[in-house]
Amino acid sequence: MKARKDRNLKLVDGRWYIDFRFKKKRYREFGGYSKGEARDTLVKTKAELLDVARGFKKPPAEDVDFGTFADEFLELYAKQNKRSWQRDELSLSSLKAFFKDETLRSIGPEKIERFKAARKVEVSKRSKKKKVPISPATVNRELAVLKTLFNKALEWGRVESNPAAKVKKFQEPPSRERILTADETRRLLKAAGPDLRPVLITALGTGMRRGEILALKWADVDLVRGFITITTSKSGKPRTVPMSGTVAEALGAVARRGEFVFHNAETGTHVKGVQTAFKAACRRAKKKPDDKKDPGITGLRFHDLRHTFASKALELGADIMSVSRILGHASITMTAKYLHPTGESMRLAVGKVAEFLDPTGQKADTAEIPQPTTDFKSYH
Repeated sequence: MKARKDRNLKLVDGRWYIDFRFKKKRYREFGGYSKGEARDTLVKTKAELLDVARGFKKPPAEDVDFGTFADEFLELYAKQNKRSWQRDELSLSSLKAFFKDETLRSIGPEKIERFKAARKVEVSKRSKKKKVPISPATVNRELAVLKTLFNKALEWGRVESNPAAKVKKFQEPPSRERILTADETRRLLKAAGPDLRPVLITALGTGMRRGEILALKWADVDLVRGFITITTSKSGKPRTVPMSGTVAEALGAVARRGEFVFHNAETGTHVKGVQTAFKAACRRAKKKPDDKKDPGITGLRFHDLRHTFASKALELGADIMSVSRILGHASITMTAKYLHPTGESMRLAVGKVAEFLDPTGQKADTAEIPQPTTDFKSYH
């Protein structure tokens, strides 16, 4: 649509903009969706400029380019306060690409909604073989970073409000749950190489995260008292995790080559990743070793070993508070997602109450259900 001017007002594609000069400086910005709204915006903006010029009002901070402030936010806030700042940096790269021609004050809720819509149909660059759309979870993380960025801009006096405050996130599909069965656990540990096996046993026996396990130092492993001290965790708070005899035996058998339990001789520090070895072990973990059609254990992530520990611990009767502390969760709510009541577990609960009501056991009609066991020693 052709633009139409009307004394300091400009109509472009159904939107009205104000356009005027004050003290040799030109002001151009969105005024509203009607001529009346734009006229009101014009009057208000001119009045504010006059108040500032007469000393009645503090001048607003200079509007800044979004990309420039994003870099400032990363350096001054994210890197100084967040261990996960590299994830924020990745999110900011997407935000800067979309808002490259914007200033902080030019971004409103509508533009953020446009960002959501554009990202939803984009294809992930991480997959080279096939076109995989950006996941809702990825977009939600980027929105979370954007909201925090504008909160800081508001706190630092760069903007008057947070345009992302009321923008809703995408609804995410339920998280994928993958709990190893006893047979899969046995096959996985048997298929793992000697360097990987103690890592897997520690993960399955303590629920520790991969990064926590690989960064373990011998000084943090007390094989005598059976405790592991995690000094650097995701939450930033240290915690102590008890070891079973099986975990202690597996770690005790690791050769001591440096300060780290899982030492990397080439770098002189700890092993950074085990993804290649883990995937290979999954492929080798077949029900029948000679079956070429058997793909082994599929759809398993290393983090699922942590899920398996939590699920099995709760299933075997451990109290949720203890499991939550072992995992290092900030709240029991996070641990509760590992609770998966089954017909057998509910029947067992009814049976336990029946025993309480009738200590003699004469009226109990719920048979005792054997609890599953996990014996890592038999997997070696």
